[in-house]
Amino acid sequence: MAYNNSSEAIETLAAEIAENVYMDIAKWHLYLGDAKLHTPLAEQLYPLLINQTLNEEAVLSVLQSTTIKLGGGRYELPLVELLPLQCQMRLMDILEEYQKKL
Repeated sequence: MAYNNSSEAIETLAAEIAENVYMDIAKWHLYLGDAKLHTPLAEQLYPLLINQTLNEEAVLSVLQSTTIKLGGGRYELPLVELLPLQCQMRLMDILEEYQKKL
């Protein structure tokens, strides 16, 4: 699938992330779309796709560097700490499938 521009491609990737990836907080599933994290995450992950540098280590690095503020900003945790393993694997699947479409 060809995209007219990178903004359109990022929006499509962000939508896929929004619907499929969630944080697990006290057994509640907070989807990244509801938390408004899907677009910033897609913007950070998209260069890995177009530069052909997509691998688990690179994705985990992005998730580690993306911090989530908790308790009114008193605490910060890396996003990777809040994503269940199956969501991390689903994110990798989404990115690999998406890269094939580029």
